[in-house]
Amino acid sequence: MVQQALVIVPTYNERENINEVARRLFDAAGGRVSLLVVDDGSPDGTAEVVKQIAAGPHDVHLIERPFKQGLGSAYRTGFAWAMDRGYEAVVEMDADLSHDPADVPRLLDALEAGADLVIGSRYVRGGGTRNWGVFRRWLSKGANVYSRAWLGFDVKDSTAGFRAYRTSWLEDLGLDTVSSEGYAFQVEMTFRTFQARRRIVEVPITFVERERGNSKMSKKIVGEALLRIARWGIHARKDRRTTA
Repeated sequence: MVQQALVIVPTYNERENINEVARRLFDAAGGRVSLLVVDDGSPDGTAEVVKQIAAGPHDVHLIERPFKQGLGSAYRTGFAWAMDRGYEAVVEMDADLSHDPADVPRLLDALEAGADLVIGSRYVRGGGTRNWGVFRRWLSKGANVYSRAWLGFDVKDSTAGFRAYRTSWLEDLGLDTVSSEGYAFQVEMTFRTFQARRRIVEVPITFVERERGNSKMSKKIVGEALLRIARWGIHARKDRRTTA
């Protein structure tokens, strides 16, 4: 059973959202979770708001970094922080309320049922998106089809950023061997879990497009993911031929 989980929320200019994220998280998950915000030098004062939240009744922590270092880097920092302090599980969650904090207990329940990685999935039965345009929906679904084709798994939403891991699996994986940033980080972590024959479970969630602030999606992030996924797929095929 997962006794205590750490919810990791990377931030950059999320002053308008982070207080609501924390409130809804603790309303939903209560004493099951602590919150760690990894802030990349937000000029809007996000870190100051987090410090005010941390002065309240809940278990809230802040890591301040001097500049933007990327999504994957933020999560690796948070994972290491959690493992050093004995947390049994970590949860990844966006700071813009696209991920509903009320769904965190369902991710943790699936870990407790035996999964090593639980993905809050938009593309399994019962999941979905809200307030997305046609291009955004096409891009997301296309990226997941592309990932499945290259990497050989049947995960429907490997690009999803709302997920939970057992820290025992992260320790075995070796975070120093993971180098991706952006959404490629999520696909790489999914692929590494699949390759290790660890149990992956997808639970349905509804992703809601942010109402405040700006999206961090960029052409650079998309390009990194496309190139890295193809490279991983090619290497995996070569490895299979070598061992056949």
